[in-house]
Amino acid sequence: MKKTVLMLTVITGTVILAFFACNTESKKEGESIISNDSLVKRGNYIVSASGCDDCHTPKKMGPKGPEFDMDRRLSGHPAGSQLPKVDSNVLKSGWILFSMDLTAYVGPWGTSYSANLTSDPTGTGNWTEEQFMIAIRKGKSKGIEEGRSLLPPMPWDVIRNLNDTDLKAIFAYLKTTKPISNLVPGPRPPGQY
Repeated sequence: MKKTVLMLTVITGTVILAFFACNTESKKEGESIISNDSLVKRGNYIVSASGCDDCHTPKKMGPKGPEFDMDRRLSGHPAGSQLPKVDSNVLKSGWILFSMDLTAYVGPWGTSYSANLTSDPTGTGNWTEEQFMIAIRKGKSKGIEEGRSLLPPMPWDVIRNLNDTDLKAIFAYLKTTKPISNLVPGPRPPGQY
């Protein structure tokens, strides 16, 4: 009787171990396996909570001041919009300047514009997840390893501290955004305002 109980215990244990071994996906330490839908929802949450709209969504003037123009959400600096003439004396006195819609910035680095993050090809539509990781982890424009560095005020040096799952969630969410065709101009060097 003891042999039968022992044999049944060993067989049951082996079956349970085999079941879990065959039905568990491999994953890297610290990563969790989540559905794409959950990843997109998490990405939307992170984008909304971390202030990506503050720079990447054009503003329109409302009764209480600037408001997000949600019809152009995450589309970056509007192509073709003209910035006012820059008073370089203001910059020399230690100030930086922001455009009225808070999508263009002038400082000691020159003039920078918020990128289009939408799923349109003029935004991140043609990007790979690897390019997105390079852009955020290494601060490289368009995720091109040999490309120029991202310019202020993009806080990539803070965002790069998010874990891989959170960055993948942001990228998954950006791939689901409304595509908005908006070819943002390239930066201008200091003194070329």
